[in-house]
Amino acid sequence: MNAEKTAELSADGVLDLAPVIPVVVLDDAEAAVPLARALVDGGLPAIEVTLRTPAALDAIVRIAAEVPDAVVGAGTVVRPEDAERSAAAGARFLVSPGCTSRLQVAMAATGLPFLPGVATASEAIALLEDGITAMKFFPAEAAGGIPYLKSIGGPLPQIRFCPTGGISPGNAADYLALGNVGCVGGSWLTPADAVRAGDWERIRKLAAEAAALR
Repeated sequence: MNAEKTAELSADGVLDLAPVIPVVVLDDAEAAVPLARALVDGGLPAIEVTLRTPAALDAIVRIAAEVPDAVVGAGTVVRPEDAERSAAAGARFLVSPGCTSRLQVAMAATGLPFLPGVATASEAIALLEDGITAMKFFPAEAAGGIPYLKSIGGPLPQIRFCPTGGISPGNAADYLALGNVGCVGGSWLTPADAVRAGDWERIRKLAAEAAALR
């Protein structure tokens, strides 16, 4: 995806980039670029780098600068400053596990598309009142999983979700079959042992399998 198209990316557009968004935890920013290239080569351009490690922002900087076909985002955005720093690092979208009014304002202020996290109908409706229709459903399996999403789809058909948390190769296709699921997020695509070993071919194959889910 070129810079112009990335700049025009919407939150709904993030959901449509690929069936799976890899949820990446990096302890070493040196691994960021080859990891991102492996994921993109496998057919998954959207990459969520979680802000759970000191290396995360540097990893985003490197991917944004060196892997032009990647659409790198920041995950685990839980504070207003997280949103600001992620945008400055070159993130193209933001993902939060939950959402408060302050965090929502901060994410919106970056001008980037964002997927705010929800786990209940009330949280979803609160965001819908502000015109937000693309959300992260987290923690998906623990919060009710597929039966919950089927149920909430009736009264809130205008909302599309990216379920994350407990998603695996065994259940991803079932989530993706739901009409209100745009994509899923998963950490199985970047196993820690493969990242440590630099086994980028293994990661590329996992990405290709995930890309074929839809």
